Amino acid sequence: MSILIDETTPVIVQGFTGNIGSFHAEEMIEYGTNVVGGVTPGKGGNVHLGRPVFDTVKEAVRETGATTSIVFVPPPFAADSIMEAADAGIQVCAVITDGIPAQDMMTVKRYLYRYRKEQSMRLVGPNCAGLISPGKALLGIMPGHIYIPGSVGIVGRSGTLGYEAASQLKEINIGVSTSVGIGGDPINGSSFKDHFAAFEDDDDTKVVVMIGEIGGPQEADAGAFCRDHMSKPVVAYIAGLTAPKGRTMGHAGAIISTVGESAEEKVAILRDCGVTVVEQPSEFGKTVAGVLAKAA
Repeated sequence: MSILIDETTPVIVQGFTGNIGSFHAEEMIEYGTNVVGGVTPGKGGNVHLGRPVFDTVKEAVRETGATTSIVFVPPPFAADSIMEAADAGIQVCAVITDGIPAQDMMTVKRYLYRYRKEQSMRLVGPNCAGLISPGKALLGIMPGHIYIPGSVGIVGRSGTLGYEAASQLKEINIGVSTSVGIGGDPINGSSFKDHFAAFEDDDDTKVVVMIGEIGGPQEADAGAFCRDHMSKPVVAYIAGLTAPKGRTMGHAGAIISTVGESAEEKVAILRDCGVTVVEQPSEFGKTVAGVLAKAA
């Protein structure tokens, strides 16, 4: 099984006809993702990559039945695109765009709160790699060939470290159920906890890998959730052990500003919550293999 997307999920691409949107949409189609159309205002009625183009998300949803979207819209306009997707009834939206102003994302978060929980759109990102259910569907920019189907769920703030984990697992013939990149911005759409809950309910996911980093409280909150609500083992890696306090490292959200946000503190919190911690990125494969063996 998988979470969020599979081979039947109808997907639209926002920013469909732009260079970046076109490039990744073509890769998603080649992978087998059920891309049913795209949105570029002012280009409705055209056909692109063999799929219809619409002026609005609402029109695309009405004509194609899409439930999921991916956003390749430039930063100044991305927030409006996300809110447009929510207003049109999209259930899952992955936002690849980097550089969306924090104030714009605050507006998006407030907008999403207007919907009841069961009707609210699941927002993945922004500034993320998207998500992939190997062998089924790709909704993002991951290199699909490094993922094989299996029983390990991956959730990470870092896209490239997610790739590293998947590549090491493939080398030892361990597959992935779904990999989700939640993004490294200070304000993102969904948290580790949101996806942990989905993996906990997925019968075919046996182990979950969490890839965190310095800055923000998300990893500590995730540890508490694992302790109180997860029956499945969790393996975690926290990037940024050598990062100096107060300096942004890579991601806009990777800045230590208060107690509990350094890598050392997060590692200690996670261990206290019963999470297995990977010391080095090179140890993803053997650590997950050991945890899987114990869980069998």
